[in-house]
Amino acid sequence: MTQQLQCSCGFNNPEGTEICESCGNPLIDKGSNQLLNMRYEGAARRSQTYSRTIVDKIWNFFSSVKVGIGIIIALLVTSSLGTIFPQQMYIPPRANPALYYYEEYGILGQFYYQLGFHNLYSSWWYMLLMSALAISLIIASIDRMVPLYRSLSNQRITRHEQFLKRQRLFSRSQVVDNVKSIQKIKEQLKSRNYNVREENGNILAEKGRFSRWGPYVNHLGLVIFLIGGMLRFFPGMYVDEYLWIRDGETAVIPGTEGEYYLESHGFLLELYDENDPMFQEAIARQGGNVVKTYQTTATLYQRETTDTIGAGGDLIELDTHNIQVNDPMKFSGFALYQVDYKLHELNKMSLSLEHKESGDVLGDFSVDLYNPEDEYDLGEGYKVKVNDYFPNYYLNDQGLPATQSRIPDNPAFIFEIISPDNEGNEISFIGIGKNLEPIGDNDHKLTLSGIETKHVSALIVRKDYTLGILIVGGVIFMIGLVQGSYWNHRRIWFQQKDNEIWIAAHTNKNWYGMKRELEQITEKTLLNVPIDQVEEREMKKESKNKEETSNGSIK
Repeated sequence: MTQQLQCSCGFNNPEGTEICESCGNPLIDKGSNQLLNMRYEGAARRSQTYSRTIVDKIWNFFSSVKVGIGIIIALLVTSSLGTIFPQQMYIPPRANPALYYYEEYGILGQFYYQLGFHNLYSSWWYMLLMSALAISLIIASIDRMVPLYRSLSNQRITRHEQFLKRQRLFSRSQVVDNVKSIQKIKEQLKSRNYNVREENGNILAEKGRFSRWGPYVNHLGLVIFLIGGMLRFFPGMYVDEYLWIRDGETAVIPGTEGEYYLESHGFLLELYDENDPMFQEAIARQGGNVVKTYQTTATLYQRETTDTIGAGGDLIELDTHNIQVNDPMKFSGFALYQVDYKLHELNKMSLSLEHKESGDVLGDFSVDLYNPEDEYDLGEGYKVKVNDYFPNYYLNDQGLPATQSRIPDNPAFIFEIISPDNEGNEISFIGIGKNLEPIGDNDHKLTLSGIETKHVSALIVRKDYTLGILIVGGVIFMIGLVQGSYWNHRRIWFQQKDNEIWIAAHTNKNWYGMKRELEQITEKTLLNVPIDQVEEREMKKESKNKEETSNGSIK
């Protein structure tokens, strides 16, 4: 059970309270003339009261403003690191990231990739930082909002003398007719939209209380925004992936868990006529051909569900659409946009097996560059076996053949030729412009007889169920920002003491505006305008320093 602090008025306050919730009498620094801490009306915060259990320590840690600022700085630093080089989603879609960053940015790019910064914003530790910031905002807000609500909901009209004296704006005025002066003040206050409450001839005027909740509304919007950002990494909430599809191909759509398929009927590219005078200037400015239209004509299929576990159903045709840049195909929360293309990509290689001496063709076969078979039977005992395949061939640092990607931009094969008239098998290395026999002369040779190409279309698959959450969070954030920035909470206490009227005032910001308003309120009365005790003390301190300096120079 927490210790209670009893005020001289008899009210029991929770431990950590600085100002009595009932009368306003300071409970600490009672003999001091320092101004009161009015941030939470002196009410106790949980983080300043409890520090016993592990829950208390975690609460106190995350409620600290310093911890929150530290997390924000960590997020800003890591986010800036993610912008040094492009994220993986912005590099060429078919590039191998492990090679791309090294080739484009050297050793720094390689370290960037190896440290995982290429996918920074989806990494687990970046998500952990975002979660920590959200937790810090929630705990810090609750820790401060509860005592603030308790203090503001229990605003008392009659306050202790020390409470009034230790406000920043304070004055005492001798008046002959208290009733008349109070009546004039009430009229002035109501004309300025103050909420006026009266008790035993004393007045509390208040307006703009709702502005005190601006920072917490701001925090709420930011937390919702962070939650929306984190939900993007939950399955089914956010999809932003590329789908490269060749003419005539049927492929599963990424992010649909194998439920939806797309068949490409062909890619169409149209250019502006360079002889058309309407477009000659634009074509000259671009330095070449200008694309008029590029689209993919595609059919959408959905796999029929079956009751048998592991069995796939038939594909049901749903829609056919000409997918363009600004005309996507939409279905079930997804949208397919046309974003890129590649013309005449290698698709198949046609090869012939010949006998070197006779020149006889022993067989022909075609190799699918995306899905080559392990072995090709040419009949009469002749076979060609695929020992190795390099879709995008190059020689690595050790001088050995390797591939940069799985895209057949520069295909090369190591074939093993099996023939009935040779006991040992022959090895042949075949590529575009390459025909080598690496382990000696062969009796047979492979000849490249033809190449088949196809257009390839790049579509981006998008689904975003978090966008609404992000918008709501952003709107709430802006409401809180405006609420806390353009209004301020003002309170004025008028209290009668014998033949005097004491005036004390407090605002959470814009003290200059508060003083101007007090001057206007007291203008038609005989009451003294409250003095700014902070400015008065600074003036006295400055005057004292000047006097000491003057005395020192005289000596």
